[in-house]
Amino acid sequence: MAPKLQPRVDGDLGSLLDSAAFLHQIVDALGSPLNVVLPDQLARNVQGFRDVYQARHLGGGIFFAHKANRSRALIRALAATEAGIDVASLAELQHALGAGFGLDRIMATGPKSREFLWLAARAGVIVNADSTTELTELAGIVAAYRLPRVRLMARLSGFASTGTNVMTRASRFGVPAARLATLWETLEKHQDQVEFLGVAYHLDTVGLPEKAVALEGCLHAMDEAQQRGLRPRAIDIGGGFGVSYLDDGRQWEAWTSELTGAVLGKRPPITWNGHGYGLRNEGGTVRGTLSVYPAHRTTSGPAYLDRLLGTESAAQRRALGTLLLDSLYDLHVEPGRALLDQCGAVLMRVEDVRDDLVRVAGNSADVALEQHGVLMDPVLVPRGAPAGSEPAGVYLAGNLCLEADLLTRRQVYLPARPRPGDLLVFVNTAGYLMDFSAGNALMQPTARTVAARRDRGGWRWCLDDQYWPVTGREETG
Repeated sequence: MAPKLQPRVDGDLGSLLDSAAFLHQIVDALGSPLNVVLPDQLARNVQGFRDVYQARHLGGGIFFAHKANRSRALIRALAATEAGIDVASLAELQHALGAGFGLDRIMATGPKSREFLWLAARAGVIVNADSTTELTELAGIVAAYRLPRVRLMARLSGFASTGTNVMTRASRFGVPAARLATLWETLEKHQDQVEFLGVAYHLDTVGLPEKAVALEGCLHAMDEAQQRGLRPRAIDIGGGFGVSYLDDGRQWEAWTSELTGAVLGKRPPITWNGHGYGLRNEGGTVRGTLSVYPAHRTTSGPAYLDRLLGTESAAQRRALGTLLLDSLYDLHVEPGRALLDQCGAVLMRVEDVRDDLVRVAGNSADVALEQHGVLMDPVLVPRGAPAGSEPAGVYLAGNLCLEADLLTRRQVYLPARPRPGDLLVFVNTAGYLMDFSAGNALMQPTARTVAARRDRGGWRWCLDDQYWPVTGREETG
């Protein structure tokens, strides 16, 4: 049997899992699969990041990366906090404006259509430009429609390390740090249309050294901008702070060791058809790279931000957070997954059990564990008393007539053999795993979403689009 990969469960999410009757009730009412989001957890996660700012005496904005989840309830709950939102499409910008975010709390990022740029400029939100071409197009829109100057961040990429060589990967986003002169010239040319706030980066990596190199590169770029007579005052370091999904790091180490043994043929397979997750056996030697998310991380979320800010600059031999403070720069961050830690779960009803294969009423697009490389076991919520106490190692198949429709290609560990009608709960899925990949394939239903909150020891729920942070008649006076 495969080793356990028991998910980490905290706070309200743990209480939700203990409410078996409530979970079965809402699935009976609304069907499987079903997304459940916990809006109240968001405010606590925002405060966790703000605590790092306060400890290091830094100012700046915490902008939630909207693309991590499309829930209306979560966005409306976020609007009731002091956090901002990072929108990467025209529809996301419209959603943020309708949810109650003020213009100072919206950052427009990502590839931008002309319509997206027009609404961002018309509304007066902050624009995070990916290129000088985009900056020029934005300036043209502002001039053509006689709009007020737009506040602008300029995304950079391709940072070079000083001292110890740090490998950096190419990015299709951002102005290369080696071509800053072109950026400064473009900003000077369009100073009547844009107000330059500062520079930004967003790296698709969990590697701390690479992020430290990028932050140091941004500090250098800010110095250059000051010398050109520009007056930037903020650095945006994007997201990528991560989540630790597993309760016990020893389970992660055990599973990766057992997978290596299975790839080498030293033990029975623990994956469907011997899938190696990037590892392969070449003449008795393991080759390749394990292509999964580090499901257990000793440092993630706000603690990761704090560690980055405590990292020493290779050039100046001082902590990066101290350099930001001394320069009086604001720090902006764009966490997605980290702000949604413990904010949701996906419920799926067990439909059929055959030997070691369990089919559920849902598919791999409804909870995109495999696509995002996140490995953790679901939680079994029986309907009534459990059938037995013997643990079971099973494979989870979806409801599509495709061989590839496996919710996970590894064998998952359950405390008992499930029965039709039981629920499998995939916890901590609000960040990217819940609806980032969802689609209506073969006319199978996609997951509806409900918002749940604790109320006098019990649980209340409403449909996602019916949630608003206003809970009742507020007292005055």
